[in-house]
Amino acid sequence: MKKRFVLFAAVLVAALMLFNLVACTPKDGKNTENSDTNSTGESTAGNLEGSLEEIIEKIYKTADLEDSFKEFIENGTFYDAVTAEKTEYYLGKSDIEFEEALASEPMIQPGAYSLVLVRVKEGANVEKIENEIRENVNPTKWVCVGVKKENVIVDSIDNIIILIMSDIAAQPLHEAFLALGNK
Repeated sequence: MKKRFVLFAAVLVAALMLFNLVACTPKDGKNTENSDTNSTGESTAGNLEGSLEEIIEKIYKTADLEDSFKEFIENGTFYDAVTAEKTEYYLGKSDIEFEEALASEPMIQPGAYSLVLVRVKEGANVEKIENEIRENVNPTKWVCVGVKKENVIVDSIDNIIILIMSDIAAQPLHEAFLALGNK
């Protein structure tokens, strides 16, 4: 009887996880909330070409990642626009001002991982914002898991700041970002 209950519980958990995966993925697999224009229709391409989603895709495509991590990125992450309400969760501080920001995070938390791109407003002090993120971001924001402090990377190219938190792939993702700007 106990074995049947355990088997039933395992099947139920698997079914719930599958439902969550399917329910949280847009039909075409792309997040349509993000574009490379702002509310007035002006281009926000900035100093790196493309929307934040396109830049993240370029990073993922060019990073020297293990196959298992590539599969995780392809099938297990989603994009989330960083709104004023989500700024503290993603960047560690609620009063960071930016033009737009986009996070790439796991749909289900098998481990701690986050990649966030922030496009700062024109004329903003990028170094100051970068330091605020570095000093305030929480590498243990997830339930029961975290990232070692040395695997939290905050860097920038022109008006784009990248935040990477990953014990597995922080360095190759960072290198891919730097290569985009030939930094």
